[in-house]
Amino acid sequence: MKKVAVVAVAVVVILIVVILGVGLLKKGSLCPVKKGQAQSSNALFEAAKNAENSGNLLEAKKSYQDILSSAQDNKLISKAQEALYSLNIRIIFSALETDQTAFYEVQPKDSLQAIARKFSTTVALIKRSNGLESDIIRPMQRLRIWTGKLSCIVDKSQNTLTLKSSEEIIRVYVVSTGKQNSTPVGTFTITSKLENPVWYKQGAVVLPNSPENILGSRWLGFSLAGYGIHGTTEPETIGQQITAGCVRMVNSEVEELYDLLPLGTEVTVID
Repeated sequence: MKKVAVVAVAVVVILIVVILGVGLLKKGSLCPVKKGQAQSSNALFEAAKNAENSGNLLEAKKSYQDILSSAQDNKLISKAQEALYSLNIRIIFSALETDQTAFYEVQPKDSLQAIARKFSTTVALIKRSNGLESDIIRPMQRLRIWTGKLSCIVDKSQNTLTLKSSEEIIRVYVVSTGKQNSTPVGTFTITSKLENPVWYKQGAVVLPNSPENILGSRWLGFSLAGYGIHGTTEPETIGQQITAGCVRMVNSEVEELYDLLPLGTEVTVID
């Protein structure tokens, strides 16, 4: 009889707990933190977009970073990550002062090429950051220079290229790599840069405007002969292991990278 009584009491207790739990769920009392976090993260995302659209880029960047560190909604995290990548590139090409920029006063006999070499950057990046339409500069002119050290990591297993600046991840691009694992592993440097490159294919010369020229609009050659990063005439192949060993990108994205990366930039390829 005692056992029966104990069991009966236990059943009653369980029923009470279940009833209370259902009531709390209806009121939302069991998950206010998650709901509040979701509302807060969505509001933060909207605030970040508004700040970005208003030109407050550094404020927007901070908001996106806050979302990535606190949000639990995977879709929102993905949106914030893509927005942050795009914003990072916009900041690099802007005139904003950050912890990875310096301002340089042009000296007599200076040239953009000389200044770019001095700061290990590119003429294209200096021009875009300072709104220059030509290579003409004048003494005492103040130029905004990106001083962060840019580098790339190509992950063959993920078909991605990660652009970093002084260890900060700036953007992750989807790329194509070599079929049958033919993209070489190691750390290389960019030793050549070409716009609208000619493709020398087994003795044949394929001109830049030819649809058969698979190099696309840009070439960034590695210190390992025959390999590099280039554009494509076949954007539908991006994200696959399909090349002869090079890293293939969408033209618009390789053009972006081309303007950012100076000769000597390190590119590390991993499995």
